[in-house]
Amino acid sequence: MKAFFRFTLLCVLAVGSRAEDDVVASAVAHAKAHPQGDVPSSFVAADYRADLRDLPIGVFDSGVGGLTVLEAIKAHDRHHNGTGAAGADGVPDFAGERFVYFGDQANMPYGNYSAVGRTGFLRELILRDALFLLGRRQANGVKPPVKAIVIACNTATAYGLEDIRAAVKAWGIPVIVIGVVEAGAQGLAETADGAQGGVAVLATVGTCASNAYPKAIAKVTGRPVRQLGSASLAAAIEGDPSIKTPIRDIIRADVGAFLKSAEADGAAPIDTLMLGCTHYPLVADEIAAAFAYWRGQSDADGRKPYAQLVAPQLKQVNPAAWTAEALWRSLQGAKMMAVTKPTAGDLFFISIPNPNWKGIGLVADGTLAYEYKYGRVEGQVDREDTINVPLTTDRLPGATAGLVRDKLPLTWRSLQAAR
Repeated sequence: MKAFFRFTLLCVLAVGSRAEDDVVASAVAHAKAHPQGDVPSSFVAADYRADLRDLPIGVFDSGVGGLTVLEAIKAHDRHHNGTGAAGADGVPDFAGERFVYFGDQANMPYGNYSAVGRTGFLRELILRDALFLLGRRQANGVKPPVKAIVIACNTATAYGLEDIRAAVKAWGIPVIVIGVVEAGAQGLAETADGAQGGVAVLATVGTCASNAYPKAIAKVTGRPVRQLGSASLAAAIEGDPSIKTPIRDIIRADVGAFLKSAEADGAAPIDTLMLGCTHYPLVADEIAAAFAYWRGQSDADGRKPYAQLVAPQLKQVNPAAWTAEALWRSLQGAKMMAVTKPTAGDLFFISIPNPNWKGIGLVADGTLAYEYKYGRVEGQVDREDTINVPLTTDRLPGATAGLVRDKLPLTWRSLQAAR
């Protein structure tokens, strides 16, 4: 574990320098060389010279955590659908839209790549995700291209938002690109409701290493920020069989270590939690309970060291809802909202190891072995050691399926219809 965190400073420097511009150049050149979209990581160039308004909206994440963002988009109702005026009208703002969701489950968690010095490969993975949404190829047939890409993953936004926007510009395609980090920071500013205390950003180690949230929050407010990076929580929520510790215990231990460090440093009292990983809204109640637990704990001297550090009532900011608003504003401003009611339902895809890829490293349950997964390097954008197949409810691990069913009802119905 010590080795895992030893790379944090190196990761921040790597993201800050953006020295690996060849990652973007390679993806741009590859797609341009294959305008028919007939090979991996390419798209049909002609698709983006027509009217894009009735194309679906693409959403991607490192796994299924981004389904929380899709749910927020589906439920979003802050505008009148007929006029676009502010104010809910009882009809979801995206009721006329269709969605294509992709979760790169075989390669998750994205938050760990930077920690082992694989930032370049992570950036390549993120560009491949975008290219999958833009293109038509998938393992079992074809899929529609998309008119917008929502990066429903905080780590992918931190390391790939600029890359995807640069690639889209280089390809000359009018595709809108939205990331959750910028939207989350804006949501924090617009919903402060008088809160002026410290902000605790809960995210993956990779997202924290990127420093994306402190930078984004600093642009909209001067509130102090402290980050809590978990190495295992996102994977545990995904149902990773290698993680044996119960989710509640992971959260309690992470929060305890975080508060101990914050108290020792004399950190500002915390009154707001930023759910900086798309998986975390699924366990928001458990996160709140962990902070409440530690706030009430006494030390050997009978002192409650965290009683003044943690506010009695913590405000939670979920970037998903603000991502939905940013998407609506962008599509509305570009006059790219759908004009024809969709005749087909949403589509969901997930990556799995490619059984035909030579030299692939697998563990007993068929997932990519740790050494293989984190030993790869960039430079092969058309690599197909994983393939993308339809995601249905039966492909979700039991615990994850229960969370999606109980907490994301609109998305659950779409998933069931996609079977």
